[in-house]
Amino acid sequence: MIYLVEDDPSIRKLVSYALETSGYAVDASESGEEMWRKLETVKPELFLLDIMLPGQSGLDILSQIRSDSSLRDIPVIMLTAKGTEYDKVLGLDSGADDYIPKPFGMMELLARIKAVLRRYEHPKDRKDISYGMIVISPSSHTVKVDGEKVELTLKEFNLLLYLMENEGIVLDRDSILNTVWGYSFDGENRTVDVHIRHLREKLRNEGQRIETVKGVGYKFRGKDE
Repeated sequence: MIYLVEDDPSIRKLVSYALETSGYAVDASESGEEMWRKLETVKPELFLLDIMLPGQSGLDILSQIRSDSSLRDIPVIMLTAKGTEYDKVLGLDSGADDYIPKPFGMMELLARIKAVLRRYEHPKDRKDISYGMIVISPSSHTVKVDGEKVELTLKEFNLLLYLMENEGIVLDRDSILNTVWGYSFDGENRTVDVHIRHLREKLRNEGQRIETVKGVGYKFRGKDE
């Protein structure tokens, strides 16, 4: 089920209709307050959030979703009339999976939803990877450091998995964006750097295995020097 929060009734009706005719179950609200009440009985596969909403903004809703242990792994796509680079980076840095400026075509919206949902499919048959004190398990979607479970967002998990699967290889930001986020980005972008910083902090001493390659990107160092 896809949950849409959009205060414009015409857009809400149009998007809901397009999703339903494409085979998706849909629920929709005009505000964050209404959405939170409904979430007591439903759990979506994906959120579509408008940024400019009455009361709680889309970014505020996004922040609350990412801080809720029962919701944080659900993908979020932002829908907004704002189209500046700053607004896009702000949304993505806050944990959004994609950002679609209005006006948008329904075919584009459906394609972007499918792409995001594909990135969230469980890699059930992939083996655990271990370096140093870090063990990442794609099948159970868990990370442990020195035997203790580390809570990561889905984006942080996928980022760490990509780095560890390419141990010793320098990965540039464009490659990371395309693989982990599923899009490329022209211009200055802090999204990868912000997620790397959060990941290092959560991995504690083992975070130093994620090395910065100045002017290029990052690599994961598996072997101890």
